[in-house]
Amino acid sequence: MITTNKKIENFIEHDDKWYSDLELKVLDLEKELTEWRESRTREPGPGSEAYGSPPRRDREMLRARGAKDKPRASSDRAQVLIERGRRTARRPRSGRGRMIAIGSAAGLVVLVIGAMIVLRKGPSWPPSVATVKTEITTACQNPNVVSEPSQVNFACDTDTSQILWVFALMTSNNDPGYADAKTGRKGLEPITPAQGGQIAWSLNLHHPYNPFSPVDSLEVAARAINNIIGGATLTGTNGNPTVQPGLESKPENCARYTGSPAIVSRAGFPSLCASPVTTREGQAALVADVYRQWMPGASPVAAQNASVLFQNSGNPGDPQVQAILKALPDHGG
Repeated sequence: MITTNKKIENFIEHDDKWYSDLELKVLDLEKELTEWRESRTREPGPGSEAYGSPPRRDREMLRARGAKDKPRASSDRAQVLIERGRRTARRPRSGRGRMIAIGSAAGLVVLVIGAMIVLRKGPSWPPSVATVKTEITTACQNPNVVSEPSQVNFACDTDTSQILWVFALMTSNNDPGYADAKTGRKGLEPITPAQGGQIAWSLNLHHPYNPFSPVDSLEVAARAINNIIGGATLTGTNGNPTVQPGLESKPENCARYTGSPAIVSRAGFPSLCASPVTTREGQAALVADVYRQWMPGASPVAAQNASVLFQNSGNPGDPQVQAILKALPDHGG
């Protein structure tokens, strides 16, 4: 019995010691856990203040400011207007700003006016002139429009081919279907169909001459004008060549056209001016003389008008040109 009690007391003492040791270990563990937590709190990490996140007080201020920056509802804005009134009107612009605005407006006005002047449609030739120019290009491709045998080609030369559309404008208003019951003239050139047919034969046309075809008519007109200037050698009824002189076969005409009366003569050829007709004045005189022969019965005034149109082919706005165009009848004359 005594032995048993002794064992129980030893056990109790041992148990108390074990329990005390356990308590000490628990306390040590709690201390270590507390230290570990504190060390983790001190270590920088994502989202911590060490990474640039603001302190709690600053974060609260930012949240409060964000709430103020949110757009107000319409009722809130109305309430603000009632409580605070509308904003004061803007202050007037400074003198410098006003001058800049005025200068900009004035510059814009100048640009608009300048564009209107540049783009404004000025005086021009009748629309039919452009059509006849295209037809002249085709007609002048015929190599037989030059005079024979002198090879004068004033009517289709690049610098003088306007004589064709000027004459057509004067006599038929550029209408290829023009017909004059009194004279029998048809088409663009002022000659009868019989005369045109004779000229067409020398042009080697591939079909019978049609005075109402603008290209045929212009080819005949070109050959006729060149023959008037340079003359022609024709076959007479007896079969012998007959030389017909042109405007350049006379020394006095050459003096007017070229400034020199000198001429060149060859057997079987019509005489020609020794110098070419290149001056503005010389060409103007030549065109007026051609018109009077090309248009039988034409007055000196009409011949002068044809000369003025020829010289101003690139300047339809010339006052003389405009006066002539306004005076032209519907179908020329």
